[in-house]
Amino acid sequence: MAAITNSIFKPETAARFDHLASIYPMKRSALIPMLLYAQDEIGYVSDAVVAEIAERLDLLELDVRNVLSYYSMLRTKPAGKYNVQVCTNISCMITGGYDILDHCKKKLGIGHKGVTPDGLFSLEEVECIGACCWAPAMQVNYDFHENLTTVKVDQILEDYAAGRGKDVK
Repeated sequence: MAAITNSIFKPETAARFDHLASIYPMKRSALIPMLLYAQDEIGYVSDAVVAEIAERLDLLELDVRNVLSYYSMLRTKPAGKYNVQVCTNISCMITGGYDILDHCKKKLGIGHKGVTPDGLFSLEEVECIGACCWAPAMQVNYDFHENLTTVKVDQILEDYAAGRGKDVK
């Protein structure tokens, strides 16, 4: 691995990447965890992220982009501060997932993969968030919200907008 002297990441993240690259029998196995950590820190996977991770793992940038384009949870454009992911897979679909998605689109004024003009919210339709028993469900950043109604969604969005969301510190 080439020494990275001007990392775009915080020192803690750079150290985590160094550790990840050392624990797998094949360094490229650290690619997805690195992309996820990078996205958490930067907000999305930028060209600079791709370049640095490729260098850290002795890969071509094309190798990183091929993996990046395959996984829908990896973003190449900035998301909102609060990324709202509404499940429309079978359990959520039959219990009103599309109604919840349509309500979010109307309430936020954006569509799938859109970001509100103030950068506060982004919206995605997702296939499954693993909350089938509590459908319909959505996730805001890493927080699950289940057994949704449009009234609950309005309150959830209002709470995040006011800085009272589950993951707001």
